[in-house]
Amino acid sequence: MPTIPWMPGPGRDTAGAAESGPPVVMASRLELRSLLSVPRFFLLSLVVFRQVRRSPGLIGASLRAQPLKRTFWTLSAWRDRAALEEFNRTDPHAKSVRGLRPVMKGSVFVFWNAEAGELPVAWDEARRRLADQAAKEARRA
Repeated sequence: MPTIPWMPGPGRDTAGAAESGPPVVMASRLELRSLLSVPRFFLLSLVVFRQVRRSPGLIGASLRAQPLKRTFWTLSAWRDRAALEEFNRTDPHAKSVRGLRPVMKGSVFVFWNAEAGELPVAWDEARRRLADQAAKEARRA
């Protein structure tokens, strides 16, 4: 599956993002235990991506998938941390997270503040930050 390119949130643009301070960027790498879980995860990810695109406070989001490697990435920017946390608590995202925990092999999340002019964030930057975060977590383990 190709990458779903950066798509702006509902009525948002990067120029208006700085009104409430620096945007919060979140990137994730999600890996499944088995290829058997990929179809369900893929379908839920599309449902959640539709939700994220309509979420208040979203500046923009992108999704990347490598189904045969059982790996999915997300990249999003939010007006503030509160908007991101509200999305995380809201269904269908919250319900999907709970339902998918048993089939997850691992996940890495990274958060940082960006300037509005730095949006959309490049996937290379997100993957670099995710790799750095994964290395930090491995050292702690």
